[in-house]
Amino acid sequence: MSTASDIDQSSFSSSDTLRDVFLWRRKKLSFLVLSAATGAWVLLNVYEFNFVTVLCWAAMLIVASLFLYGNLVRLLRKEDLDFTGVEISEETTSRVANSVRGSIEDGIRWIFEVSAAREWFVFVRVVAVLWLLSYLGSCFDLLTLLYIGIMVGLTVPLIYVKNEERIKRWEQRVRMQLRRFYDKVDEKVFKKIKNKVVQVHGRREEKEKKVE
Repeated sequence: MSTASDIDQSSFSSSDTLRDVFLWRRKKLSFLVLSAATGAWVLLNVYEFNFVTVLCWAAMLIVASLFLYGNLVRLLRKEDLDFTGVEISEETTSRVANSVRGSIEDGIRWIFEVSAAREWFVFVRVVAVLWLLSYLGSCFDLLTLLYIGIMVGLTVPLIYVKNEERIKRWEQRVRMQLRRFYDKVDEKVFKKIKNKVVQVHGRREEKEKKVE
């Protein structure tokens, strides 16, 4: 059985891999992700091929390549290929399962934290982002949205790392302005509503006492 430390370690290693890919620290892997996403989007969206057709073509290409490679090995070395090492280990399966479960738990926890947030502008910001995503979903299909998400993931983090100080200063200014706006709205709107509710409730209690 996997312990909590194993789960944390596996999720940490997977997050490190994703971070390296998005920040182009592993250039070959990042370029492979970019090439695969671009190729899939062009074939399925631009040329409008069926997903099953593209999948079968890729499988045929892999099978043909392995067939040629195996025959070349037999001709040159006069021995068969050894496939005993081709397997998915139990450790890898557990690591992937723990990583997926951790991501789902983080998502559910984030939903409850946003729902229970005391500051209303956090809730408004999340709702605005979800509304923006729903609007984009009505303008693009799922494949295009996924491709845009991959492209943004491969460009925005790199830009953020290179301009981190400027972005942090700008973020602090925006937060200060939002805080001032929140204080003004809270003072002029919400506090007045609370005072009116308290006054109405107090008048009702006085009327009830007079009736008694």
